[in-house]
Order: sequence, then C-alpha cells, then structure tokens
Amino acid sequence: MTTSVTAYAAPAPKAPLEKTTIERRALREHDVLIEIAYAGICHSDIHQAREEWGSAQFPMVPGHEIAGVVAEVGPGVTKYAVGDRVGVGCFVDSCRECENCLAGEEQFCLKGEVQTYNGTEYDGAATYGGYSTHIVVDENYALRIPEGVSLDVAAPLLCAGITLYSPLAHWNAGPGKKVAIVGLGGLGHMGVKIAHAMGAEVTVLSQTLRKKDDGLRLGADHFYATGDDSTFTELAGTFDLIVNTTSANLPLDSYLSLLKVDGTLVHVGAPENPSSFSQFSLILGRRSMAGSKIGSIRETQEMLDFCAEHGLGAEIEVINADQINEAYDRVVSSDVRYRFVIDIASLTA
Repeated sequence: MTTSVTAYAAPAPKAPLEKTTIERRALREHDVLIEIAYAGICHSDIHQAREEWGSAQFPMVPGHEIAGVVAEVGPGVTKYAVGDRVGVGCFVDSCRECENCLAGEEQFCLKGEVQTYNGTEYDGAATYGGYSTHIVVDENYALRIPEGVSLDVAAPLLCAGITLYSPLAHWNAGPGKKVAIVGLGGLGHMGVKIAHAMGAEVTVLSQTLRKKDDGLRLGADHFYATGDDSTFTELAGTFDLIVNTTSANLPLDSYLSLLKVDGTLVHVGAPENPSSFSQFSLILGRRSMAGSKIGSIRETQEMLDFCAEHGLGAEIEVINADQINEAYDRVVSSDVRYRFVIDIASLTA
C-alpha cells in the first residue's frame, strides 16, 4: 500500500514549484523509509525543473541532496535501524549486474542508474526526490551520516561533496600536489575544503577577487582572478590537477596551459553548449582532460566519513519551502554562499 506524502513539485517546465502530494511505494523487503530533515538545492535541480538539459518528466519533485532519519525498515533490512541518520544522493538503484556495478562503480551502470528524481525505476515507476517529507529507497543505496556531521550541513555532501571528493581522490590530491579549483560556488567551496583537508596546496581560480576572503577562510592557499589576463601568464605550468566546477564555456587552451607536464584538467560542471580546444594544448605537455560524475555508494560513504573525520560540512543558508522559487532565482544569479538547504519540516508547517 502506497503512502501519500507532502512535497514541492514543478508541475511543468519552467513553472514555479508548488506544494503538492505524491505517493511513496510500500516498503519492500530491503527498503527503508526515510523521514527527510533537510534537502539541498543543487543547480542541476534548476536545470532539470526548467528543462534546460533536454526532455524531462513532470510533475517533478527535485532534490538529490537528502539527509534524514530512518523511520521504518523492511523485513529484510540489515544495514539500518529505525532512528539511524542517513542520506540519499543522486541515484537510488542500479542494475547490480553489469561490470561497473560489480566493480562498485554504480554511477556508471551500463543499464543506467535510477536517478533519485526525474528518473524511472526499472519497474516503470517515476522517481521523486528530496523536496518531500519522506522517501523510500533500497538500503543498499542509502548512506550512513556520521554523528560528527549535522544533518543540515550534511545534505549538500550527497551531491556537491561527492562530486568534488571523487576526482580529488581519483587524481591523488594530497601533500606535494598543487590543485586548482575553478569557481567558488556550491561545488567549488566543497572542493576547496576537501582538497585542503587532503593536504594539497589549493588555489581558487575565480572570475574576480570578490570571494577571496571566503576562499582563504575555507582553506585555499592562493586566490586568483581569471578575469585578469596576467593570471594565466603568472600561473603557466603550475598545477598537477585543476577541477573545473563551472557550467560556463571556458577558454580551455588557457586553462590547459596552467597544467604541469602530466597534469589533468577535470570537468564536473557541464555547459549548455559544446566547448573546443586545440589538441596541441594536450600534446605539448602530455596533459590530460577528463570528466568525473558524482561517485559510487562506497566512495560516497568514504567521503562522508572523511568529512566527519575532518569536521567538514557545506556552507549553507537554510530556507523554508515557500522560499524555493526565490532561492532558484538567487542560485542562477550566484546570490548564495554557498548552498541553499530546505528545512523540510516547513513543508507541513
């Protein structure tokens, strides 16, 4: 028997989000029912609710940065108990059979992982995300939130945190490595915190110096304005790793010139239009350009434990549900430092 829960949904592309009711499935053997406490607002929520990334499903309940408490468990659940602090990230299932799933890289499931919202379960049911009072997920796709991280600052870790932790870990950010984070926003500010905690020498590359004080406070060693052409001359050949968190079409040749020999430029943001670059920018320094997509369940848990160990959480502004549409506009205009988080209790207030 399904359960009706309160949610905020976009009824149609580009339409304002509004309060509504959705159905959550009855608990299956390995399901957990999570009472959601907080949900982060990711820029990808806005892209999808406004149908900027291609055709989408409506009504849409966004939200894949979810933190809450287990309220009920299915009869076969062994990982969690009622009262446990848990999170849900960008996907809620995968095929569990392909080579990538078997290797513990479910985010690259060859059948296609089931997105937390704007997706379809393998049985054909639509998925609805975290702008709601409750969610039902298989225990294997829930994450344990350590006691050292409060639920409000933990919510954005389920997307922003893992999106930056994964490439920083994969490309071995750490002592002796010079790492640049492009953009100091919802993603970038977590990149600065995590790279600093890993022991790397961290530089922020931002359009202006407007956020310099914040960048240094969050753990950056250096802060440069990319709007100043001299930056690219001064920093040529400097970095082992650059992580680009922006969704803008950057002058890639200029950014590639900042890499050392064997350095790597990794993209975690996706601009609306394709980008171009000269292959010589790679050839002349044996440089690499790559992309990275969130992280696996195993790696996301590793990230949460790392953040607890180092006392890391997102920099947040908590809002009520009736402020979501205003928050969307503020995100688009970069008017948030650095992540909006919805107090889900306000949905039923």
